[in-house]
Amino acid sequence: MALVRARAASSTLWKRLLFPSVANPSHRNLSSVAKESPHDAFRESMMNQMFSLDINSQIGSCMPLAAMRIGTIIHNIEINPGQGGKLVRAAGTSAKLLKEPTSRYVLVRMPSGVQKLIDTRCRATIGTVSNPGHGAKKLRKAGQSRWLGRRPVVRGVAMNPVDHPHGGGEGRSKSGGSHGRGSLTPWGKPTKCGYKTGPLKRRK
Repeated sequence: MALVRARAASSTLWKRLLFPSVANPSHRNLSSVAKESPHDAFRESMMNQMFSLDINSQIGSCMPLAAMRIGTIIHNIEINPGQGGKLVRAAGTSAKLLKEPTSRYVLVRMPSGVQKLIDTRCRATIGTVSNPGHGAKKLRKAGQSRWLGRRPVVRGVAMNPVDHPHGGGEGRSKSGGSHGRGSLTPWGKPTKCGYKTGPLKRRK
């Protein structure tokens, strides 16, 4: 309810600034006689600022990369035109245009430092994602991690042989007998040496 009242009050104030003669009919009769009031001068300067603002410099403006200048800080970038924002959406992150978008692709520096070529027809939002201190926030207790939906991670060497290939044995050993076996997933697949775990159909 308070939000509705605040919106109504702001809209009324905005109408008074733009149309003072309608909001105050008595002022209309005196305006022809008196000189320009400070209120009118303020309204005139505010309107001039609104019309002279460059949309490329407004934080929150969403537009294609072809319409942006070099050095613009952006976030929420599309990969394919019309697909929707996919890149640079985490809290406190931002990317930067490194070259003027003159050709089909534009060079963008990602938060990781990687330079990526993106189609100039893709859209992005100007500015940085809010909440930059999100990554520096420390959890006070283990329960706070559970509140976020994160379950505990138990090491395989701490399990029994029935639960994990690394389980059992005397001491901390991942091997299964005299012949040393490498690190395995809970389902027995190797995790090192570049072993292919994906389906064969996807690789072809």
